[in-house]
Amino acid sequence: MNDTITVCGIVATEPRHLVTETGIAITSLRLASPSRRWDRQTSAWTNGPTNWYTVTAFRSLATNVNRSLSKGDRVVVTGRVRIRTWERDGRGGTSVEIDAEGMGHDLAWGISNWMRLPRHVAEATTAPGSSPRIDHETGEVHDDVPDAAHPPVDAAPDDVHPDEQPDHDDGLVAALDEPAHGHPDGGSGLDAA
Repeated sequence: MNDTITVCGIVATEPRHLVTETGIAITSLRLASPSRRWDRQTSAWTNGPTNWYTVTAFRSLATNVNRSLSKGDRVVVTGRVRIRTWERDGRGGTSVEIDAEGMGHDLAWGISNWMRLPRHVAEATTAPGSSPRIDHETGEVHDDVPDAAHPPVDAAPDDVHPDEQPDHDDGLVAALDEPAHGHPDGGSGLDAA
């Protein structure tokens, strides 16, 4: 399925990060997207149902998500959506998964301090000591290696995504662990009809 979806929601679990044996970074988290509406009769906001998504990011996006997001953050996610039915221990349900193509803080709810990093700084496979130091208070990048070792920050055009996201092996996502398909509170998700 190649359907693209954009969802605003709340990070419901601490991001789980791993690097495969082949050096591919993967970060997964649960996203809660609650609905609210204004009730004219009570003159108050009313909570509606919450949609739950499992969001998975790969490569440099995975590394940046792991370093930038925490449980409780308001975010905007865009990516390819997959809807799966599952069955386990006599129970079944439906899970909605998003392979993230982009993710960031939702600025409707607060402010964020974005910092552009050279591509190899974000890669999980960067050799120790080969990346520049970053002053997190000023955002200044200090080169500890010769300029020839890596391209300047603006070497890649802004309109080209740093890495293509090939279709991933479902086994990689399964490595994150099975409970990712249920609610963060340990529930089973939507019950099968």
